Amino acid sequence: MANKLLKKIEITGIITLKTGLHIGGTNSSMQIGGIDKGVIRNPISNQPFIPGSSLKGKMRTLFQVSKGIIKTLDKPMGGNVNNVATDDKEDADLFGNASSDKKQKASRLIVRDCEMTNAKEVLEKTEMPYTEGKTEVVIDRITSAASPRQIERVPAGAKFSLNMVLNIWEQDNNEQKLFEYLFQSMELLRDDYLGGSGSRGYGQISIDIEKISEKSSDKYYGKKDAVANDLTGIFADQINKLKS
Repeated sequence: MANKLLKKIEITGIITLKTGLHIGGTNSSMQIGGIDKGVIRNPISNQPFIPGSSLKGKMRTLFQVSKGIIKTLDKPMGGNVNNVATDDKEDADLFGNASSDKKQKASRLIVRDCEMTNAKEVLEKTEMPYTEGKTEVVIDRITSAASPRQIERVPAGAKFSLNMVLNIWEQDNNEQKLFEYLFQSMELLRDDYLGGSGSRGYGQISIDIEKISEKSSDKYYGKKDAVANDLTGIFADQINKLKS
């Protein structure tokens, strides 16, 4: 039976960095004495951004861990597989499932790249274009030799646009559950970290949802009475909880 798209629900807001963020990019411009690990940037504007893949992947992983969906495999360091999903129905409902040995399920959630919204302010306050260099020193535990390195970070206070779309299909009967999973994933991310080196203080963020709007599929076919519905008030409790 065909499964018709019923509506699209758009979630927009702002991600604010509370500590420096490092999501790695290319090191093609690395120079001696310069940055060892650069951040990912928009090749046109040169501004750092948060890839939708990084954001969605982190949300999914945290959701899986919180539900006990992932189990650790007893493999040596350097093995190809370190963990595997045990029962991914809940996570597949929202994030999809591309596993070859199970029935594939399309992702309900689209997470777009997050562009910097206060770039001018950040540019005026940073030593490099939109970023800072943080020096870290690795100590060899045997020889006690120090090996300094510079990590590029987007500084605390930088803001990024958040845009996600949740697709609801005609045969779906779990819309409320999908939203529950989505907000759980965002709360877990808020209390964890985004990007690399989170255990050393990087990547702490806050998430402020500004608007949730619903568009029925009729709106895309030009029906005159098809309007976008503002659902922000309906989710006020979840939005406020996410801020806390």
